[in-house]
Amino acid sequence: MNDDLKLTIEHWPFVSSLLTKPQSEADYDVLAAALNELLDIVGEDETHPLIGLVDIIGDWIEAYDHEHHPMPVAGSVDVLRYMMREHNLTQSDLPGVGAQSVVSEVLSGKRQLNIRQIRWLAERFGVSVETFI
Repeated sequence: MNDDLKLTIEHWPFVSSLLTKPQSEADYDVLAAALNELLDIVGEDETHPLIGLVDIIGDWIEAYDHEHHPMPVAGSVDVLRYMMREHNLTQSDLPGVGAQSVVSEVLSGKRQLNIRQIRWLAERFGVSVETFI
């Protein structure tokens, strides 16, 4: 048995909670707290000796999130409503989509955005066209 493995076995009871993939919300919370503390220590230093541990814990947290807390897929209307709310816009503030009545029909689901409108919205909000597709 090599020396690294001997040390790992000897110290396992003290580090196992940080080196085990989360199986529950409690495990997840322990890892998230540890990651926050590690990030405070490591900062922006990509060469820090603990960056490998940051990467491992970060990957496990991300995988747990994807499996247990998936992000809902937002439709183009949901995105448009969100953007309007964030920018304090009214339906009349979107002339590139059309008249206020056209915007109203889009927001109510009676009409879909066309490619011209999507391009205008992407440019207006500084996002990719895929945001509205």
